[in-house]
Amino acid sequence: MSKIGITKTFTMADGSEYTIETGKLAKQSDGAVVVKQGNTMVMATVVSNKEAKEDVDFMPLSVDYQEKYFATGKFPGGFFKREARPSEYEILISRLVDRALRPLFPDDYHAETQMIISLISSDKTVMPDTLAALAASAALAVSDIPFGGPISEVKVGRINGEFILNPTAEMLEESDIDLMVAASMDNIMMVEGEMKEISEADMLNAMKFAHDAIKIQCQAQLDLASMVEKANPKREYCHENNDEEFRAEVTVALNDKLYAVAVSDTTKFERSDKFSAIKEEYFATLSEEDQAAKGSMYKRYFHDVEKKAVRDAVLNERKRLDGRKLDQIRPIWSEVGYLPMAHGSAIFTRGETQAMVSVTLGSKLDEQRIDGAVYDANNDFLLHYNFPPFSVGEARFLRGTSRREIGHGNLAMRALKEVLPGKDVLPYTIRIVSDILESNGSSSMASVCGGTLALMDAGVKIRKPVSGIAMGLIADTKTGKYGILSDILGDEDHLGDMDFKVTGTEDGITACQMDIKVDGLSYKILEEALAQAKAGRMHILGEMMKTITEPREDYKPHVPRIVQLVIPKEFIGAVIGPGGKIIQEIQRTTNSTIVIEEVGETGVIDIMAVDKAALDAAVERIKNITAVPDAGATYKGLIKSITTFGAFVEIMPGKEGLLHVSEIAWERVQNVEDVLKVGEEVEVKLLEVDSTTGKLKLSRKALLPKPEGYVERPPRTDRPRGDRDRNNNRGRDSRSNDRSRPSNRDRN
Repeated sequence: MSKIGITKTFTMADGSEYTIETGKLAKQSDGAVVVKQGNTMVMATVVSNKEAKEDVDFMPLSVDYQEKYFATGKFPGGFFKREARPSEYEILISRLVDRALRPLFPDDYHAETQMIISLISSDKTVMPDTLAALAASAALAVSDIPFGGPISEVKVGRINGEFILNPTAEMLEESDIDLMVAASMDNIMMVEGEMKEISEADMLNAMKFAHDAIKIQCQAQLDLASMVEKANPKREYCHENNDEEFRAEVTVALNDKLYAVAVSDTTKFERSDKFSAIKEEYFATLSEEDQAAKGSMYKRYFHDVEKKAVRDAVLNERKRLDGRKLDQIRPIWSEVGYLPMAHGSAIFTRGETQAMVSVTLGSKLDEQRIDGAVYDANNDFLLHYNFPPFSVGEARFLRGTSRREIGHGNLAMRALKEVLPGKDVLPYTIRIVSDILESNGSSSMASVCGGTLALMDAGVKIRKPVSGIAMGLIADTKTGKYGILSDILGDEDHLGDMDFKVTGTEDGITACQMDIKVDGLSYKILEEALAQAKAGRMHILGEMMKTITEPREDYKPHVPRIVQLVIPKEFIGAVIGPGGKIIQEIQRTTNSTIVIEEVGETGVIDIMAVDKAALDAAVERIKNITAVPDAGATYKGLIKSITTFGAFVEIMPGKEGLLHVSEIAWERVQNVEDVLKVGEEVEVKLLEVDSTTGKLKLSRKALLPKPEGYVERPPRTDRPRGDRDRNNNRGRDSRSNDRSRPSNRDRN
């Protein structure tokens, strides 16, 4: 390899230019590349051991995507100020790449393999998740590691009916599609994304648009690999010892027995026990020498025969492991309000899969702060998915949230996000928790269905209910036979060729996730699977509506109440007060929580209280502070001070006006204090708001009946000296009530 590296540059149909560079960095790895688009750079390295560990019969692959904070010129948060455990965003990107790469390694390749993808530069105009899989696949392409690629991933958006390749974050705000697609030159491998109730036809067209772009990126990798000596040819390996004669013996001896179990309409545990009994029975017939020498081979061969028997049973009998037809949904029952103190709850059960879902409503203070190298925001909608070991009858240590749990929770969150009302209707932060109590297929879709029911039980005014279904596929590429399975079981997922999850309302798709494990899957089969999925979703939705048809009229009594007020920006300071004195006093006296946020030219105030009386009191206090005096309106004010020429009356918090002596009563008032007292409440009418100074002119007599025979006196033009002196006092201190202070004339 050249010391300065080998570079391949190519241009996509939208004009964006990409560069893949290898041979310059990380040369002790088996393969390393840097992919660059604009000023965004992603480095991928791959290392695979030369030998596999003994008795390992799977592909031990790890894929880790990590964002370096220096890539965006930021310091990591936290005490240690360094990159630590991966964020959920990084884990989700790692999963996207892993799911696209894993099916393309040879079945008999079992060497431990590690892929590390690092974001090393980002200008925020290019989303790094669109480069991660391209970099990973290119690193494999220039290595000597056997791999059935290349592959790549692109993101598809759609604005005003036009598909967009790799849209920016700002574009996605306007897009009705956010779809990540992975593919090889010939086949779609993986799909995941969220949509705004699009049709099945639109989703297929988005996948085709993505595939056309991916073919260009795959060809660039092939061109680069042809220039790299290490990649030609791939390494030789031997990670399995096989005995073809023994394989044939196992197949002949066990195929019919396993086929009989596959068509016997059994439950999950019954089927597992029967398969295990057949496995142990045959193994016991082997000699001790063969058991020791061929034990690991027997495990692989038994699995292969079991897989073939189950697949043949579906294709030949057109019937499932549990006796269902291919498009038949398992029995469903659900219940809402199961947890009395949760803000909303539901139990959703479909066959042997059960989810207990809860909803908690909180204030803006409960939002999740996300401080990543690229993604920086506040998250007000969280969905957490938990998969405890008892849900599948196992006992194992709890080791924190797994990547699978994060991925399933993210899919369910994206499915429900689209139907939530806006902040003007729902000013709450929402947390949904889905605890899986039983699992035999598609617990993530049970989380979507249970989440819909729990939201409605909580009184959240979702626009439409959402349901979800997991589809499967068993296909024989030699005979052309295939079967599309609705509402798949765990075994059908494991032994099948496709896992396709679709969620949506009655009007369209809101999220999807698809993993394809077979080559040559046609768009015709995908179209048929989508149509069958829609029918299944509608059936499940109908079953859900038997439990609750629409959101509850009101929140439950123990749910904290929130009111959101929008005020002009200039009033924010008045509500907060000096040093936060006013807002703290309101919170203390009304037992409420108040959060103020500046949004553009307005202030958005969230007020949360435990009961309606406290909420109303806090709202009234803030409305009084932010209200604008209205000329002609009547107010009940508080007399703050008295002068010789009138009284100053506070008609709103912080807003005082002058009630002149001539406006106190129809009769002449000689001494203001004879009529009014400081601290007294008085009803006044706002006559005028001075457009220049903002001063308020008030009247009390305008609200009093005019005395019978009252004659309006003309204004006096020969005002005595004393009146002029009183008038001069206004310029000195019009609000002072200290009549003992000397006048200007006395001081002179």
